[in-house]
Parts: sequence; structure tokens; C-alpha cells
Amino acid sequence: MSEDHNRIVDPVANGEESLSENALRPKTLKEFVGQHRVREQIDVLLTAARNRGAAADHILLSGPPGLGKTTLAMILASEMATPIRITSGPAITHAGDLAAILSSLVEGEILFLDEIHRLPRPAEELLYLAMEDFRVDVVVGKGPGATAIPLQLPHFTLVGATTRAGLLPSPLRDRFGFTAHLDFYDPQEIEIVVNRSASLLGLEIDKKAIAEIAGRSRGTPRIANRLLRRVRDYAQVQGSSSLSHAHSKAALEMYEVDEQGLDRLDRAVLTALIERFNGGPVGLSTLAIAVGEETETVESVAEPFLVRNGFMARTPRGRIATELGYSHLGIKAPPAIASLFDAPSE
Repeated sequence: MSEDHNRIVDPVANGEESLSENALRPKTLKEFVGQHRVREQIDVLLTAARNRGAAADHILLSGPPGLGKTTLAMILASEMATPIRITSGPAITHAGDLAAILSSLVEGEILFLDEIHRLPRPAEELLYLAMEDFRVDVVVGKGPGATAIPLQLPHFTLVGATTRAGLLPSPLRDRFGFTAHLDFYDPQEIEIVVNRSASLLGLEIDKKAIAEIAGRSRGTPRIANRLLRRVRDYAQVQGSSSLSHAHSKAALEMYEVDEQGLDRLDRAVLTALIERFNGGPVGLSTLAIAVGEETETVESVAEPFLVRNGFMARTPRGRIATELGYSHLGIKAPPAIASLFDAPSE
């Protein structure tokens, strides 16, 4: 068996199966692909904090899932040479949970709070004081005899991440010293991500295969890395020592990811909208029931991509399919749909 063949077939030889998603994450700002303006802004913020010998200002990272918010938080800790504590809004059920975390932080430590928009209101209010004055008030006792004992906290940096920045109350947003919005990547940037990940996984892959994977990755590095691993699996089963364009096309078709990046759920939503509801308008909950998914899944996973790429539109009366949506399924759009989108806006 050749050394090249071992690169894909023998995971023990090269350990590629032990490389999880975390292992593919960039470790420094220089390694981080895309988001050029955000990287530049964060670099200035961190450099200034290091020069002052102080903790960096609190940072809010917003944007769709899979664009690198968690990765940036880890890079912040690495660049500042400080520990990082990771938790999420849903994991904190009481203000006491957050108080316990805050009181155990060390000077300069980074607290990464994912899905910060799902933080319970009592914990949210406790966070206001912690972010601004680096203090929490611990309530001792109950009823009229209860007293609040102020507990001083070390200077820390809160890095909040959210996919729905609009749900954050203004008092919380205003306490962040810097807010960054991460945008979807363009195909060229995703190709760089795929090429880098393939190198880390020890894979040989041709340029056309890279472009094919990038084109179906919805502008999202996390999806690109996932598709790359599935193409790797397919090539391995086929007994190939490298990933070709043919491998990438065959693998992604088998995993039901089409040339526009729509997956099974996306097509199910679009098909139900057009075939069951005559293109809409239809309510979100009704559409979710039609495809057998939770409303939140359709709203947060499928709908943003379909709307952003023009396959579907949101209206006050409900969701409607666009001409492009009909065309993607090979169905001719009715005149009413065509005239709706041809009409000049008021």
C-alpha cells in the first residue's frame, strides 16, 4: 500500500480522524480567513489593550451560525494570552449560575457567552452591573431580612455571540465596547478555507473539487468543512488517494446538497410552499408542520438561506415563493407571482 493511499484510507497513520472541527479552527487572527474589516478592528482593540496591560473591552459578535464567532473568541484568548471560559445563554437558568461563573474568573480572563440573546432576564440584569462596574450583588437571606452583599470581580472581557442581535435589549448592547457583525463569505474565501482544511487533514484535492465544495457551502466555513469531510469519506470508500471533481460532485449529490447549496430541508420547504400552498402566502408554523419540522428549525436553519438567495420571500401575510424558487424546482411560475415581483415598489 502506497504512502499516498495511506493518506486517506489509514486514519491511524495520519490521525486525520482525530482532527475534530476544533482542530480545523484557525489559532491566530492571521490564520483567520475572511471578515477582513472585523479582523482589522479586533487587532487594533487587542493591541491597544496589550499595550495598556489591561483587559480588552467587552465584545459582541453577531451573525449567522457557522461564520466563526466561537473561533474568534478562542483567538482573542490566544492573542491576549489569557484563559477562556465558555458557556451559553440556555445553560444559565438562574442568576446564581452566572454569579458563580463570574466570581470564579481570574484577572483578564475571557468569558465567552454563546447565544447571549437566550440569557434569562434575572441573569441579564446581573450582567449589567458585572460588565460596567465589575461587581455583583450577592443576596443573602430571604424576605424583608434579605441583604445584598457586593462582591468585587476581577477585570474580565465578556465576548457575547448571537445569531439574533435584534433580540438583545438596548441596555445590554450598549455595555459592549465593540460590536462586530460577521457576514457570509464569498466563494473565493470559502475556497481558501477548504484548501486549508484539506491540508490540515492531509488530503490531496484538485482545484475543481475545491470550487465545487465551496460553491455548495452557502458561504459558511462550518458547512464547507463538513462537506469536505463527506467528500473525503466518499473518496475513501471508492479507494481513491485524492479528491477529484468527480468525487465531490458524486458525494454531494448523494448527500442531497445541490449546486446552489440547498439541502434536503431547504428543498422540502420550497417544495411544500410551491406544491402544497400554490406558492403562498402561508404562515411559518403551517409551513413547518407541512415539512414535519419544528417552527424554530425552519425559521433559523432553512428560511435565512432561502430568503437571502431569493428563493423565498417574507411578507406581512406569510411566506411566498419567488420566480427563482419556482425555477430552481423546474416549475413555471404562475403569472401572479411574476407580476408581483415585476411590480414597481411604492
